[in-house]
Amino acid sequence: MPIRLVLAEDQYLVREGLRRLLEAEDDLEIAAVCEDLDSLLAAVDAERPDVVVTDIRMPPAGTDEGIQAAARLREDRPEIGVVVLSQYATPSYMLALMASGSEGRAYLLKERVNDVEQLVAAIRAVASGGSVIDPKVVEALVAESTRAADSRLNELTPRERDVLREMAEGSNNASIAQTLFLTERSVEKVIHSIFLKLGLTWETAVHKRVKAVIFYLAECR
Repeated sequence: MPIRLVLAEDQYLVREGLRRLLEAEDDLEIAAVCEDLDSLLAAVDAERPDVVVTDIRMPPAGTDEGIQAAARLREDRPEIGVVVLSQYATPSYMLALMASGSEGRAYLLKERVNDVEQLVAAIRAVASGGSVIDPKVVEALVAESTRAADSRLNELTPRERDVLREMAEGSNNASIAQTLFLTERSVEKVIHSIFLKLGLTWETAVHKRVKAVIFYLAECR
């Protein structure tokens, strides 16, 4: 069965270009095309797509409607994947997108549309519950947070690195505890230690978890 898409983009030429690119893929099907947040949410209710591909800024306000849509869908339609296309390599936007979980979420810069294979790969990933973060956004986040990400990671104990690896694979605390033969309370303590060593004490709990994972992924690239 093809992956059914709802596409949301307020600029006509970009919207039609994306539609034609995606329609050319045998395993993708465009269920609806929208130009603002309200029509996007209405199309999702009507079409029940597998994935939403949306611009980050659309009417009515032109701020972060794509992220608002992703948050709404996380609550109402958690099975639907979301690919947010943005011209901003700003870590705060990506962190907001991932705030309620990274499963089924992708944040890509619009320049990736020039390489349709990357966009299609992201769509396929979120359709199966995976996540994708544009490498330039990862670089911006690591640069913003510390110039010595590697040295901070090297401060982690083997147990802390094991827990961080499980976090990077999307495991929650209960799953980490089961895999590593720990109690959930022990996992919480290890994660707290990881946050301290990575200098993430000022972040919200969700953002700390996302940033810790990104530090790990940046080192493994």
